[in-house]
Amino acid sequence: MPTITIDGRKIETQPGKTIIEAALENGIAIPHFCWHPALSVAGNCRMCLVRVGSYKKGADGTLERDAEGNPVVQWMPKLQIACATPVADGMVVDTVGEKTIAAQNAVMEFLLINHPLDCPICDEAGQCKLQEYAFKHSRGESRFVEEKVHKPKRVAWSDRIIFDGERCILCSRCIRFANEIAKQPVLTFVERNDHVTIELFEGTTFDSPYSMNVIELCPVGALTSADFRFKSRVWEMSFTPSVCPGCARGCNINIGVRDNQILRLEPRPNPHVNQYWMCDAGRLEQYRWVNSGRISGAAVRRNGALAPASFEEAFRAVADLLSTARGDAMMVLSGSITNEDGFVARECAAAFGIEHVAFVERNDPTFGDDFLRSSDRNANATGLRALGIPSTTWKELLQRMHERMPAVIYFIGADPFAEQDSSSWEELLGSGGAIIAQLSNHSQLEEIADVVLPAATYAEIEGTFTNCDGWVQYLQPAVETAETLRRINGMAQSRLDEFGAPNDRWTHGERRLCRPHWQLLTGVAGAAGHSIAYRSAAEVFAAIEDRVEAFRAMNYEALRQYRGIRLGRGNDPEPVGVVYRSHYMKPQSD
Repeated sequence: MPTITIDGRKIETQPGKTIIEAALENGIAIPHFCWHPALSVAGNCRMCLVRVGSYKKGADGTLERDAEGNPVVQWMPKLQIACATPVADGMVVDTVGEKTIAAQNAVMEFLLINHPLDCPICDEAGQCKLQEYAFKHSRGESRFVEEKVHKPKRVAWSDRIIFDGERCILCSRCIRFANEIAKQPVLTFVERNDHVTIELFEGTTFDSPYSMNVIELCPVGALTSADFRFKSRVWEMSFTPSVCPGCARGCNINIGVRDNQILRLEPRPNPHVNQYWMCDAGRLEQYRWVNSGRISGAAVRRNGALAPASFEEAFRAVADLLSTARGDAMMVLSGSITNEDGFVARECAAAFGIEHVAFVERNDPTFGDDFLRSSDRNANATGLRALGIPSTTWKELLQRMHERMPAVIYFIGADPFAEQDSSSWEELLGSGGAIIAQLSNHSQLEEIADVVLPAATYAEIEGTFTNCDGWVQYLQPAVETAETLRRINGMAQSRLDEFGAPNDRWTHGERRLCRPHWQLLTGVAGAAGHSIAYRSAAEVFAAIEDRVEAFRAMNYEALRQYRGIRLGRGNDPEPVGVVYRSHYMKPQSD
């Protein structure tokens, strides 16, 4: 094991590591632009220049010392880039000395020569490595007085990504990502010297299913999201760690919220699950339905029409229907409800004598690939199976209901009209049997339901998903409901929302009257006199840990600490290792 010295600190590291990797693993930050742990080394930004040497030895092999008794270091004549210099036993590295600082200042002055002063209008402002290093590693002035070089602006690489050539510092991260990760090599450098820019190959667009990852990869504001452009400044949003519900992969995400609306989703690093990436579909499809089309408040059908009702009235109505059915009922679950929701649903079904409980499969072979995207579009099918809940398909359910219609059908997060030909379901469900719809969004199912219970979305609840590889992952609320307050529940809150006054227009975002599925189910059970009483999602998970072997020795704190624990590994969680974060000054969700 090589032992090196960085800024006077002895570090033991693995053979083959580079200086920047060894430093990162030991909590030492070396400024850089082009290096990224998941990409090949380019070494073209020169921001990571450091002084490298070794201790000088005499003819007898003993260390030479100066007049003060300190070992004498024999430095290499030129500074070396930390991203491409492998460690060697006895190496001495200086990242804070005068020569290193002078090199950092020179590189920053060079990079800023032609960079436009776009910070006031740039989406990257507040989470920009160039801003960060201009503050921490530059002279604070420029000697350049000539006119800046102008390059193409607002170039659409696709309908999702906008490129601004003037802001680009030519780090080549996006080119390497397109080649190595996205497997769509359509980007390249063109021109020479100070006119170098990046272009698409003629007749191509950068439209990979993972193309939008270059937005976070870009260390400056050269690449921006067409979906998010000019919606908000980064410091106006809160960022909350969560899990994407778009498929069974369960990519870790940060939810950006302002005025109680999700403005964007972005990947959160997790070496266990998604490394540093997420797919474009996850970014664009998993937040709009949280912001709009929501059911707020319960409803009960009276005299043939749905009428608003209190939760207590709705719970009594559902309890009466299930009690009257005497077990002749069916619970149809979504495969994207949490482990906590599924566990309480199973308990509630047992209390009412309901034998037919299953979650509906959602498989889309056209969506899956060999990287992150899973053909299983349910967020928690693995977790529900681990809880002993079987799966079914909409086709099988249709066939069973045609053979014999149960007295009550209780849809929990599952919506047949969102997945199938609505005409067949409308005719079938309208022909008999009471319908209970426990949903988060408005649906055609409401029109024929006898009771509607408003469910919270993944962005409004605390709970866990289990991904396709068995990783149990924790999610926490980022969006307020009418019954949750950020200050009381410890939810992240942006400065804009936190200090907004009642007369500010950004403090009036909609708070829906909804509850997590498990909480609605406990309300239904309580209305019938059944003792299923949990006060929090943590209490439900503690019961799961106690009664389900696969979840043994797990708790929310450990799930947060290890960024997920595999089923059956609660007593032996896998360490998360070093988590690389590209932007230090960005408001962190960690």
